[in-house]
Amino acid sequence: MASSDVRVRRVYEPKEDADGTRVLVDRLWPRGESKERAAIDKWLKDVTPSSELRSWYHADRTGTRYDEFAERYRTELTDPVHEAAVRELVELVEEGGPVTLVTAVKDVEHSHVPVLVDHLEHALRHRR
Repeated sequence: MASSDVRVRRVYEPKEDADGTRVLVDRLWPRGESKERAAIDKWLKDVTPSSELRSWYHADRTGTRYDEFAERYRTELTDPVHEAAVRELVELVEEGGPVTLVTAVKDVEHSHVPVLVDHLEHALRHRR
């Protein structure tokens, strides 16, 4: 899912030395997780899906909205606020990575995280 410079971990997994800079990529702080245990270096709320998009996606219990959710999120990632947050991630990786995107979502593969990783890696390829 990610290159060697960009990694993904759930916040409930213990921090590892290889994580590098740990960036929380969820809009809400992970329930029941202390700041000390989470070991987050940066929290980029502005790189996450909007509250409206997140609510729309989670309102569907059939699981059929993921493709449309991903497409809408890709569009959001190009707006100025999201774009600035992506630029921060790109700069963190370019400063020497690795960067670990940390999330609390249970089903990482069907969340915003794979879309974000793809978008970030695309941005990195086009800057190098």
